[in-house]
Amino acid sequence: MVTSITSFGRSGLYDWMMQRVTALVLLTYTVFMIGYLLLNPDMGYAQWRELFDGTVMRIYTLLAILSMVAHAWIGMWSVSTDYIKPTGARFVFQSACGLLAFIYVVWGVQILWGI
Repeated sequence: MVTSITSFGRSGLYDWMMQRVTALVLLTYTVFMIGYLLLNPDMGYAQWRELFDGTVMRIYTLLAILSMVAHAWIGMWSVSTDYIKPTGARFVFQSACGLLAFIYVVWGVQILWGI
């Protein structure tokens, strides 16, 4: 049985939808960054800093970081449940992935917002 994608329960449809949404966010962020770098080939630290001083860019970057973590988590969870059969090994692997994801988010927030 397929459940609604708006439910908070874990379902295959919800995972599929989240993968697509996060991939779209990551695509738009990557295209923007590549375009910005190509249009500003002699960019220095001051211009780079000015780009990330804006609240909109910080929020967009935070959205990209959260999307990357969600995308990676769903992917690694799917791979680990398919290919790592021993429960203990799968638990360790998923715990390590979760810890790394948390560290990356905290690190990204510290870099973006200077906390």
